[in-house]
Parts: sequence; C-alpha cells; structure tokens
Amino acid sequence: MKKATVIGLGRSGIAAAKLLTKHGYTVTLSDSNHSPTLETQKLELEPLGINVKLGDKFTPTTEDIIVVSPGVPWDIAPLVAARAMGIDTIGEMELAWRYLSDIPWVAITGTNGKTTTTALTDAIFKAAGLETIGCGNIGFAACELALLEAKPAWIIAEMSSYQIESTFMLKPQIGVWTTLTPDHLARHKSVANYANIKAKLLRNSQHQIFNGDDRYLYDLGKSDWKDANWTSVVGKKCLQGNPNLGIWIEDSWVMFRGERVLEADSLKMPGDHNLQNLLMAVGIAKLAGIENSSIASAVASFPGVAHRLEYICTYAGVDYINDSKATNYDAADVGLTAVKAPVVLIAGGEAKEGDDLAWLSTIQQKAAAVLLIGNAGTQFADRLKSVGYSNYEIVGTMANAVTRSIELAKQHQAKVVLLSPACASFDQYTSFEHRGDDFRQLCQDLGKS
Repeated sequence: MKKATVIGLGRSGIAAAKLLTKHGYTVTLSDSNHSPTLETQKLELEPLGINVKLGDKFTPTTEDIIVVSPGVPWDIAPLVAARAMGIDTIGEMELAWRYLSDIPWVAITGTNGKTTTTALTDAIFKAAGLETIGCGNIGFAACELALLEAKPAWIIAEMSSYQIESTFMLKPQIGVWTTLTPDHLARHKSVANYANIKAKLLRNSQHQIFNGDDRYLYDLGKSDWKDANWTSVVGKKCLQGNPNLGIWIEDSWVMFRGERVLEADSLKMPGDHNLQNLLMAVGIAKLAGIENSSIASAVASFPGVAHRLEYICTYAGVDYINDSKATNYDAADVGLTAVKAPVVLIAGGEAKEGDDLAWLSTIQQKAAAVLLIGNAGTQFADRLKSVGYSNYEIVGTMANAVTRSIELAKQHQAKVVLLSPACASFDQYTSFEHRGDDFRQLCQDLGKS
C-alpha cells in the first residue's frame, strides 16, 4: 500500500489526510505542536485510519508522497531532504488539483485585494446560476472540495504565496494578480523571490488578468505579459500590453475590451482600490462567459467582505470601521486613504517588515489621533515620532482603544474610528478574523452601554 505523510494538523492538513486515505494511502499526519485542541483532533482522525503524531520532529523515510500545509515553510531541512530523495513533495493545493483538474479554476493572488476580488467574483458567478465554491485562503480547504460527491461548476481559489510555492502542475483557467508589495519577507527572504512565486501561478494560467495600476506590476508589464488582460481605473490610455484586451473605467462605466458592462458606481464599497477589485472581477466574469445583467445584479447587491473596510456601527455620530485584514503597511495605507478624514486610527499588533513611509504620510494627512495596541506599540510610536507626528497614545489592548476612541473622536470631531492595524494579529489573537470580531463586538457593545 502507498504511504503518505501530511505535515500540519490544520484544516488543510486534515483535508489532505482524508483525501489521501480515500484514495488508498496509508497516512501519517505529523505536527510539531501539542495542545488539548490537537489531541481532540487526533482522537477524531484515528478512527478513520489516519495515524496522528503530535510533538513530532518529522524526518522523511520511505513515503511515496509528502503533502505540506501552507503554514509550513517550504525550505525546512526535512522537506529539502525529501525532495533530494526524490519523494513526491507537494502542497495541499497541488494535491487537490490532481483530483479536481477536470473543473475550471479561477486562481486569485496578490498582496492585497485578493479576498474582495474573490468574494465579488464568487457572488457574480452565483448570480449567473453557476455553482461555485471558494477555497484556499477563503472558504474551504481545496482538498475538502475534492472530497465532495457533487463537484462545483467552477472553483474560485484565493491563493497566498505559501500555497503557490508548493504547486507545480496546477493550471487555472483564469489567473489574477491583484497587487504586489513587500510581505512575508521573513519567509521568502526578498521581494524578488516573493514576486517569482506569484508569477509562477500566472504563467501556468490559460488567461491572465493584472492590475495595471499597481506600480510593480505596471513595470513588469513593460517587458512581459503582453497578451494578458490589464486593468486600469484611470482609463484605456494607461493600459499595459494589448489595449484591446483591457478592462478599464471610461465615463463612469466599466469597460471590457471596448464593451460597456455596468456603471462603476454600482459597487458601494469605498476607494479606488475597490474599483480596481471590481475591474478584475468583471474581467474574470467576462472571460468565463457571464452575461452583463448577472454581473450588474451581483455587484449592486454585494455587501463587501468582513474585516476589510467593514462598516460596524455609528456611535455618537462617528462611523466605526473594521479593517482588521490590513495586516501590512500597504493594506493599511489603502484602508486609511479610503475613509473620510479626520480619522481616529487604531493600529498595531505583531509588526512585519516592509516600507512604512507611504502609510506614515497618509497618517499625517488624515489621522487626528492614533491609538496603538499590541507588541508593535512602542515601535510604531517611535516611527510616528520620527516623522514629526505626536498625537498618538499607546493603549495596549483593543478594549482600551475602543473606549479611548470615543473621547478622541469627540475632541477632534472625527468622522471615523478605523481599525487598520498594519500588523499581523498573533501577539494578542489567533487570526485577523479573531481580532476583527473582538473589535466588532466592542463597538456593538457601545450602543448598549
């Protein structure tokens, strides 16, 4: 019997282990951690014939295949050794593709914008009567779809660099690259490595869509991707590549290859970055053969994405907005740019590497006050001070920040209190969703107090 090892006891790893078991493999699921939660999962999986090892220091032996969860670095010594031994070593997304390659895929990647683009695309496909299921960073693990008896008509996958890194044969019908700014450098070492990983997905795609307003991608288009579909919110004249393949805004209309599709203000989400997300979603839909009426209907009713400029409530005349998904400087800059000034900004968490100058400049222009939470509090305070911004406070926790924001918003006549952290969440929360949920609950409780 064929042997498989799956590394990482998360949702992706569990789905991969179940899929391999279904297809006749003897499966060992290895995780270096140990906790009561993992112990419970172990007890649930072992009756299925899956051998679970917790607190395990994995070493490759005689496996036929090794499947790696996205959170496991691709360059750790055991995986390098496995590849040198000729063991089939792949990621969970690649495994799913092997069992779902007969279904067309839309694969969306990028530093920022991919979740909104993915969710809007999914809404458009559903409005057209097409059964779709989102997977990857949004919705299901990809291998969970391969376990379904009834398969969807399309798979719409939001894919991070971690997931792309360990794919090889995955060939989407439509590949989309939303933005490129420095992120995950602790894992990928350089922006060039990070970009090359994402480019691999687009090279393997039958059709490509690029954000032509992104500075990095725009430069990339000068020498490559001439036959791709490029987007621009500022008009056809700014398109890269072949303008006849473009998606742009003209006279307040979204244009696809010269055809009017829908009015741009049909999307109710603020900011030029969301217009860009709209262009990419429309491009996907048109390449998939979806009618304009279905596109317009879905866009007009699209509520937005949780944790990305998500309106929570209005308290004392001030809008409270959750942008917890802004986990890097570029995303936080986009979020702050999109809302009305003056703003009371809540930022901080577990700091990432990256260029913070544009974000700091936007804070100087739009933020009446900044409340700093988490481990990055002192670091961010020093950075704000270094650019001459002094109206900040280190408050530590989200609860302290929300409470203090009430007084500061009144004092500065702020229009908005915005959580846009520019940080990962793992110093105080299990995920950016957990952080955003905490903010949402604290804001909703204001009306009850």
